[in-house]
Amino acid sequence: MAGDQGPVVQSALLRGELVRLRKERELTQERVAGDLEWSPSKLIRVEGGRSMITKVDLDALLSEYGVTSESYRDRLHALNRGARQRGWWDRYRDDVPPEYLTYVGFEAGATIIKQFQLGLIPGLLQTAEYSEAVTIGGRVEPGKVKSIVGLRMQRQAELAQRSTPPHQYFVLDEAAIRRHVGIEKNPTIMADQLRRVADLAERDDLVTVRVIPFEAGAHPGLIESFNLLEFDGGLPDILFLDADRGALAMVTDDDPRDALAVALAKEDFETLVEAALPTGDSIKLMRSVAGEMSVR
Repeated sequence: MAGDQGPVVQSALLRGELVRLRKERELTQERVAGDLEWSPSKLIRVEGGRSMITKVDLDALLSEYGVTSESYRDRLHALNRGARQRGWWDRYRDDVPPEYLTYVGFEAGATIIKQFQLGLIPGLLQTAEYSEAVTIGGRVEPGKVKSIVGLRMQRQAELAQRSTPPHQYFVLDEAAIRRHVGIEKNPTIMADQLRRVADLAERDDLVTVRVIPFEAGAHPGLIESFNLLEFDGGLPDILFLDADRGALAMVTDDDPRDALAVALAKEDFETLVEAALPTGDSIKLMRSVAGEMSVR
């Protein structure tokens, strides 16, 4: 399972374990660094994920924390080996902001993905044609469009190929399915997109799609779209706001503001689910809208 989570999640799990071990022994970073004859900044970088951990340094930390269980030490070393691998998303680093690629790294190892979208079909549900149309419409440099679309398509493929694919829950505002994206180039793009989402929601038990109808009125999602990621292994949930700006907010033990933001987003998501049509009715609505677009 660890290798299935990708290097970003494995790194976060390892760092979380190391911080927990240090705090359980009531040791400060300065004390540990002094005992190991490290600079305090070295341990800060290691715990903060800004520096890789060598096998020798990991062994030193585990000895400092009194870890004697061979199976536990082996598990942490396995996480460290995984964390040092390159993620498949690295090939897109010249065209995509690093903050967003960090999100992709976490998404790649998530157990549950929850997303609310106000005006667009989520990237994990997009067809290549729809993805290209919205990317071009988003004022992206022409030379980067192919790469950005490729990243979205590969995100879908990589999640599907995992030994244990994540559960995916999507709530869409009706505006996301009504806007006739791509009509100026090919009127069938949006209709095909909606049918693709409806087909996927019908055949894949791990994918749930629900639509909030216009008549539901105002709801918490009118301000912004957001993603929530949940994980196995004790990693805190992650809230991701506004993919275009790459604003990633994570729950951390020492920052209750992040924990509150994620808790509120989870409450908002449940409120949005309650406002949405049931799955079957949502699928019928998408197929109906696709039919309307097809006869124009």
